[in-house]
Order: sequence, then structure tokens, then C-alpha cells
Amino acid sequence: MENTLEVTFEGDHVLVIANGDKDYRYMEKLWREVATACDQHDCYNVLGLADTRTPVEAVEGYDLPNVFRDVGIGPHYRIAWVEKNVDARDTIEFVQTVLANRGMPGLVFETEQEARTWLLGTG
Repeated sequence: MENTLEVTFEGDHVLVIANGDKDYRYMEKLWREVATACDQHDCYNVLGLADTRTPVEAVEGYDLPNVFRDVGIGPHYRIAWVEKNVDARDTIEFVQTVLANRGMPGLVFETEQEARTWLLGTG
């Protein structure tokens, strides 16, 4: 699987397609691009669809709130994330807990449908 990162504005949300291996540099790039797109379009609803081959290390995930702060992501964002790879989901759920404990946005969902419903109120 090739590493891919696509960040696009979809009218009522910013869509993130993030596949492949994840590391700290990848996460910095991802969230910087997300923050830029959100600011450009004045839209802070983010739907992330990921198929992670190798997730970030726990210590890197623990530092993600600092990345969020550095790029301007805060409580005004709504982030719905779907991880397709079941083996990577534990790490993503750990990151969700770290973010929540530090007052940062982000929820992990099992399906794109669930994420869209929460994020946009649609199915």
C-alpha cells in the first residue's frame, strides 16, 4: 500500500484520505494541511478516512495534542475519524483518549456512515 494523503473541501466538510504508514512527520503534515484547508474555507468539520498499514507509535500519538495546538486546531473543530484497519484502531482510539483528556476534538467511528451522521447530521 502506497502512502497517500489527500485533503479536500467537500462543501460542508474537509475530507481527509490518509493511507499507508504513519509516523510523526506524516501526522504533522496531515494536520497542517487540514488546518490550512479549514481556515481557507472557514469550515471546521473534518471527516478522516484512513487505512493505516503501520500506525504512529504510542509516544508519538501522545504528542498529537501539541501538533494540534501548533497548527491551530482547537475546540472549534469537529473531527470524525474512521480507521479501516482493525489492527491500527487500538492506537487511534488511544490517540482519541489523549486528545479528549487535553480538551482537543476528535472521535473515532467504526464506519463512514456513523462518522458522517455524527459530523454532519446526515446519513
